Formats: sequence, C-alpha cells, structure tokens
Amino acid sequence: MSFMDVDKQIEIIQQGVEEIIPLEELRKKLVSSQKENQPLVVKLGCDPSRPDLHLGHAVVLRKLRQFQDLGHQAILVIGDFTAMIGDPSGRNKTRPQLTLEEAKNNAESYIDQAKIILDLDSLKICNNSKWLNSMNFSNVVDLASKYTVARMMERDDFEKRFKSEISITIHEFLYPLAQAMDSVHLKSDIELGGTDQKFNLLVGRDIQREYDQDPQVILTVPLIEGTDGIEKMSKSYDNHIGITDSADDMYGKTLSIPDNMIEKYFMLAANYDDSSMDKVKKSLSDSKINPRDIKRELARKIVEVYYSEDLAKKAEDNFDKIFIKKDIPDDMPQMKLDEDMPLVDILLLYELVSSKSEARRLIDQGAVRINDQKCMDRDHIIIGDEPLVIKVGKRRFLKVN
Repeated sequence: MSFMDVDKQIEIIQQGVEEIIPLEELRKKLVSSQKENQPLVVKLGCDPSRPDLHLGHAVVLRKLRQFQDLGHQAILVIGDFTAMIGDPSGRNKTRPQLTLEEAKNNAESYIDQAKIILDLDSLKICNNSKWLNSMNFSNVVDLASKYTVARMMERDDFEKRFKSEISITIHEFLYPLAQAMDSVHLKSDIELGGTDQKFNLLVGRDIQREYDQDPQVILTVPLIEGTDGIEKMSKSYDNHIGITDSADDMYGKTLSIPDNMIEKYFMLAANYDDSSMDKVKKSLSDSKINPRDIKRELARKIVEVYYSEDLAKKAEDNFDKIFIKKDIPDDMPQMKLDEDMPLVDILLLYELVSSKSEARRLIDQGAVRINDQKCMDRDHIIIGDEPLVIKVGKRRFLKVN
C-alpha cells in the first residue's frame, strides 16, 4: 500500500498527544515502514475491569483509529489475564483481582462499544491470556530476573505506598512485566496509553531490549477530567460522559463542564485539529463571546462525533425546550399501566435507574418528580389509570398512560 508522507503522518500523530518517547525513533520507524511498504504494529492494551467506556477512553481509542487510517496495523490487546493481577497505576491500594470469566465478559462489552470508534475490519484483537497463561514458573522467574526492585520502586504509586506503609503485594510487580510481555509477543513498534500508563509502557521498552527486539516507541495521551473538572473522568466519580449515552444526555452533560475545560474537550473529545483549535482559542479570549455559546458548539460537535449533525441539533433543541423553556420532551418513552405499581419498580423496569437502591436514594434526594412535583415517598404507588409524567434527575422522563 502507499503510505502518507512521513512528515504529514507525524503531524497527525502529534495532535492531542502528551509525549512521544522518543520522537526520533518514531520518525525512523515511519521512514522504514514507507521504504519497505510495511505497516507498523501499533498496540493498545485495554483493561477490562470496567465494561463501560466514556470520553476518557475514547481519547486513546481515537488515536489508535488515526493509525488505522494512516494504514498501520492496530492491535487491541484485551488484558483478560493482566486484569486478574490488577493494574496498580494511580492506585493507593491493591486493586481487586478479577476472575478470567469476569474479565472476558467485560471485554465483550468493551469491544462492542469500541467498534463505535475503531475499524473492526482491519483491527486485530488479542487476549493476552493466550500467551501469558502458557508461561510456566521458570518463564516467570526468568522474566522477573530482567528487572530490578529498585527500578520498580521508582514508580510513583509504589513509592508513595511504601512511604505511607501501605502494603504492596509481590504480584503487583508482575503487572508491568506481564504487559511488557504483550509487547514482546506481538513485536510491537508503538504502544499507546494514557499518561498514567507511562511507567508500564517504558518497562515494555526495557523488556523488549532484553529479548533482542527493537524497543517500541511509546505515545501517551492526556487524561481528560470529568464533568466536575477536577477528577479524571470515571464512572466511579459519577463525572463521566459515556460513548453510548443518548444524544440528549451527551449534550446535556457536556454543557455542565466548567468553562476552563472547554479548550481541552474541544481538542480531546471533539477531535479538533490545530487550525480549528486556533479559532476556539480566539473565541475564548474574546470577552464579547459568552463561554456558554462556545460550550453549546462543543456539545453539538461531541454529539456529532458519536451520532450525527441532525441528532446533535435535535439534542440541543430538546435541551432548550426542557431547561430554558421549562417544557417536557415530545419523544419521551411511554408505558401503559393497567394496574397499580410501586414507583421504585417502575423506575427500574424502564431503566430510569440502575437498581432499586439507586431509585430510593434519588427519591430521598428529591430528584424524582411526578407531574413536576417532588416525590419524597419511597413507597409511593402509581395508580394504574392515572396519566402522569415521571422525571428523574434532569434528563430522564417517562410518560405513564
């Protein structure tokens, strides 16, 4: 196949990237790839400890997709074996271990969502249990002998825990070594990851050298803060925007981010190039332009990435109708209720909540309204022949009868 000019490839690859280590090696690999007409092997490992993907995950997935579009071989490594160890990155305590079955189930959900971004036709998907499970104890001892405890303790997470006298189990040292063996097995040229993965990726370079391979170039992308603008985006912090969220939810959640996050979201979540980012920066520096209007553009663009321009406009119209005009949406889900039913059961049945405990918590918080009146009664019964509208939070509606 014919590859794009190397300088142009590097220009594209560098967009939205935190670090390329080392850049000169990336150039050499790209030149060699073009000369030999051979795609580079670009690896991304995914941790299937959580099955729900959000815009934070999408940052590195979109970078992998860029390499696909440039004609290189993208490999998505499902860390079903390493998930049983637990990645210590960014952890102040030992991460709970998953069973192989739990990891595989989560991985299926991960791939189903990742296909929204990645080209599955050219993507190679591998489970690292395939080669890591086949290593015997002698292999593990040999691998462990190639890295020192002193180097391992240079890792910030381990150093902080050691000084705080928080336990570090030996098996956690094996995580970066196992991830490095993925690179050895796949002979990866490039490995992608978030900035929190830098230590693991560098270990991969060291271990590849120990196995007489050319070390991979590592490419890190920034972590994106969630809608609170403080913590990194995570479902556990309840500050995430899911890539499978509805267009309405995606639009509304984006509008809730702090103004100081607008520029970062345009670059990392809306995939703006350098030219478009210059326009955004100019608008943000113009005191005559309300940041709210720039944020509305951002919300539309993010919805367009995952849906379409039409649905983005519709999401904006729905938002205005509900929150500015204080109206209710026209296309809310509906249910026909033939007999009396507890409110909590209705909320769960129509997926307005994920569990009965969440339903009760939201009722206690005054986040559930019936015909725009707060319902604070956990045991409230909805009468079968009574037409009404149930609202949960800011954006979830259900019309009964």
